[in-house]
Amino acid sequence: MDEQKRETVEKTVKTGITFGSALAMVISYSTWHSVGWAIFHGLLSWVYVIYFILRY
Repeated sequence: MDEQKRETVEKTVKTGITFGSALAMVISYSTWHSVGWAIFHGLLSWVYVIYFILRY
């Protein structure tokens, strides 16, 4: 049972990181219209999303 919980947590974390990166890239591209900034902000992931929410 413990192994199943661990697998569930690992999948959830991976999905959250992926979603955070995609969300950061979309926000960045729609704001700055630059692929370079979108990639950079995608690497920052949730950090940029939270910054964007607090800033704007």
